[in-house]
Amino acid sequence: MAKLTVGFALCGSFCTFARVLPEIEKLVKSGYEVFPIMSHVAYNTDTRFGKAEEFIEKIETICDRKIIKTISEAEPIGPKKLLDALIIAPCTGNTIAKLACGITDTSVTMAAKAHMRNARPLIIAVSTNDGLGINLKNIGTLSVTKNVFFVPYGQDDSNGKPNSLVADMTRIPETLYFALEKKQLQPVLI
Repeated sequence: MAKLTVGFALCGSFCTFARVLPEIEKLVKSGYEVFPIMSHVAYNTDTRFGKAEEFIEKIETICDRKIIKTISEAEPIGPKKLLDALIIAPCTGNTIAKLACGITDTSVTMAAKAHMRNARPLIIAVSTNDGLGINLKNIGTLSVTKNVFFVPYGQDDSNGKPNSLVADMTRIPETLYFALEKKQLQPVLI
């Protein structure tokens, strides 16, 4: 039996990168063939959480393949049916809004659009400071969209950032397992 192929896309919620990298590694060790994808911002931005070059090197080493980083590199995902599932982790409020509105202007949103044409699972791991604010409507839209599944999420700092939501990144492999069966891991809200 061929290995299942999973796209793993990272957006610019840099504070969660350290929690996401071990999950990519778990998927690879579990036997998935992982295609890494990064948004332009994630691929090119150094922050207090680390240098872009260091994250790129770690991700490419874990996956043993180059990162898909442009719209033109992401577009063939659909027509070639490259992925059995696509995970976006972390998925920023910006990307959530674009997905909910059908905007395709980054490598990550192109990967999602291209992938979804094949009616295969898209798994979203929310990481946004406005999830209980203006972006709640977009999360709602995606929650009822066919073949979209969420990694369980909750408030990460209800006192300091009352609108902020973040997924439990350790639940990515479990969410993927359920999504491949076309089921939403429950409970979604933690």
